[in-house]
Order: sequence, then structure tokens, then C-alpha cells
Amino acid sequence: MLFDKMIDKRIVAYQRELLDTHYQEVETMYKQMRGWRHDYRNHIQLLKVYAAQEDMAAIVEYLNQLDTDLNTVDLAIKSGNPMADAILNSKISLARSKNIEVHVDAHIPVKLSMSELDLCCILGNLFDNAIDASLALPEEKRLIRVYMDMKGTQLYISFTNFTGVGKLKKQGGRFRSTKGEGHGFGLVRIDTMIDRLGGYLSRNSEEGAFTTEILLPQK
Repeated sequence: MLFDKMIDKRIVAYQRELLDTHYQEVETMYKQMRGWRHDYRNHIQLLKVYAAQEDMAAIVEYLNQLDTDLNTVDLAIKSGNPMADAILNSKISLARSKNIEVHVDAHIPVKLSMSELDLCCILGNLFDNAIDASLALPEEKRLIRVYMDMKGTQLYISFTNFTGVGKLKKQGGRFRSTKGEGHGFGLVRIDTMIDRLGGYLSRNSEEGAFTTEILLPQK
């Protein structure tokens, strides 16, 4: 009983730390977006000056700089769910900063009955796991695929990351974490939430790839 309470406390502490990290990432992303929008008028005024001078080379160069800058803050994913968009876009930005290629296809056209807290924890954990696993590979082999959509009244989530090795082996019916203790708590937390939400979770290891699939019923 005492051991179980200690585990529960450590899981809760891990969850709190994870949420703080996610919200900080999202806040940073939106601060960047607000900053770019704030500077919008200044950009326009400078372009007008170049236009008045008929300096096309300067205009093209400045537009190229703006395009590069905007790509770092623009929302790449617009699924229809604000919380999912915030988490996915912040994690995409994080992954790309680590030279990890990311392909995301997400469509959530309905209001979810699950809490934003649960959605944040699940997506954040899944993305962090995929990023950490990808960092063990050469940059040219790093790839994460994410798919989210409604399957009838259930939210379907799929995360696949390339591993560069053959099938991973299970120990005690579970895939063993290679990151250490904290990562294990993350997996336990996901399992607990999926069970509480009445959902289904499957982890599969194929040749060179690891996939997690989740189904969550929505009322």
C-alpha cells in the first residue's frame, strides 16, 4: 500500500512537470506569433519605402526574410480543436528544431467531451516519446507521423516514429522504456488515462518503426 502511494505521488509529480512544460511551449509559440503580428505594420511601411524607391531587389530580399521568419511561427496544423492545435504545433516546432521530419494529418471537426487536460497529457506524452526515440537516429532517418480523426463517435490517434532497428521486444507484456524512470511514468500515466476514459490503446513494433494507436469514445 505504501509503495503504491509513493508511485501515485511520483506519477502526479511527473504529470504536473509535463503540463508545465507543455504550457510553456504553447505560451512561447503564441508570444512569437503575437510579436510577428505586432511588427506587421513596420514591415509594410518598409516595403512601401522600397517600392517608392523602385528597389525591387530590396523588396524581394525582404520578402524572403519575412517568409523564413513567418515559417517559424505560423500554425502548421489547424485540426479544428484549439488545444490539439496548440500542442501539435508546439511539438512540431520542437521536433523540427532537432532536425526531425514531421508529417501530421489531424482533423477534429467536433467538440470533444474529454478534458483539455487529458488531451494535453496524451498528445504531449506521445510526441515527447517519439521525439526522444528519433534523436537516437541519424538526422536523415528521423521521421514522425501523426494521424488524428474521428472514427464515428471515437477520437482516433496514431503516432509512428522510425526506430532504425528491427522489432522491439516486450518484457512482462510491455515495451521497455530505454529512457529511464521518468519516461516509464509517462507511459503509465497514458495507460491510466486511456483506461479511465474507457478507451483502447495498442503499441506495436514493426521492422524499423514503432506505432501507438488510441481510440477514445466521445459522448
